[in-house]
Amino acid sequence: MSIDHSHIKKFSSFIKNKNYSFSREKILNVLDKSAIDKAYNTISNWETYAPTPLLNLNKLSKDLGLKHIFYKDESKRFGLKSFKALGGAYAVDQVSSRNKNVVVATATAGNHGKSVAWGAKRLGIACKIFISEFVSDTRADEMRKLGADVVQVKGNYENSLNECIKQSKKNGWEIVQDVAWENYLTVPKLTMAGYSVMIEEISKQTDQYITHIFLQAGVGGMASGVIAGVARYFKRIPKIIVIEPENADCVLKSIDAGELTKVEIEKESIMGGMSCGDVSTVAWEILKNSAKYCLTISDNAIPAAVALLAEKRLSDEKIIAGECAVPGLIALISAFKNKNYLSKLNLNSESKVLLFGCEGLTDKDMYNKLLHEGLKKI
Repeated sequence: MSIDHSHIKKFSSFIKNKNYSFSREKILNVLDKSAIDKAYNTISNWETYAPTPLLNLNKLSKDLGLKHIFYKDESKRFGLKSFKALGGAYAVDQVSSRNKNVVVATATAGNHGKSVAWGAKRLGIACKIFISEFVSDTRADEMRKLGADVVQVKGNYENSLNECIKQSKKNGWEIVQDVAWENYLTVPKLTMAGYSVMIEEISKQTDQYITHIFLQAGVGGMASGVIAGVARYFKRIPKIIVIEPENADCVLKSIDAGELTKVEIEKESIMGGMSCGDVSTVAWEILKNSAKYCLTISDNAIPAAVALLAEKRLSDEKIIAGECAVPGLIALISAFKNKNYLSKLNLNSESKVLLFGCEGLTDKDMYNKLLHEGLKKI
């Protein structure tokens, strides 16, 4: 390999889904075509809408011997620099019915809350954001700049979500959350429908049939929304590989067990938006059969991956990628550290891989820290 990948190691764990059976019909029964189409028709008519770039990591594809590696660059989404702009803001648009008296509330690790805050500002309604003590001041300030009332809660994400639910019930606020639970399914489905817009765009941005998709998962909203988009828009079904932090592998554990499995997070990952212990119940209905492989990665390779993209080592373009944008890239490169994994994934000279650069510079301090550390490694 001509590109120095030495700081990107093997995955932490890898499993094949023994219940794998991709069914368009079953997926579109969870998130139906009309909901997916409505999301695209609504969002594409917003004043500042534009499809985000589909970049080609041409240097890396040549280096790894793959046909193409496509990178959906969500750092260009609505000025919010994250795919989350598609979900939370769309859900706010739908649940508020443009009623100025509605107050929306959410719990977040950062990007989802920013999308909800932006969506509320766009419609001129009040917004309450609950964050854990692990969310950076930079991310909190970004949400305040959009007019949100940000409340910090002691403990982790789950604590912030519980407080959001408690306060919302007490005050009659509309919860706009990207995770589902019992009797709370409509809003997470709206959020997932928003995420499916990325696949509609990709289906028009390339005439290449994608063979592999590497998908980041936290609670599973983006992964399931993308898979629903694949079921709706792609003619051929690619292999779906789900990636999680090694300390927050709730999707992998659930798929391995064949049922929803909670993970107790003992150490928070720097991939904050993916550091989740529970799979969203509505996302699970899609993921449980359609994700073919699951794997986990450590935090260690994040800085090097961020730097490789920024320094144009992997493509002709400089790419600004936040900590949650690079797990797919890391997983792809890691596959080449073990021929057994390469064989299972069937990655070869005809492979056309799709990666999701799901965020850009959403936390300036974190990005600069990762870039500085990564530059010393590459």
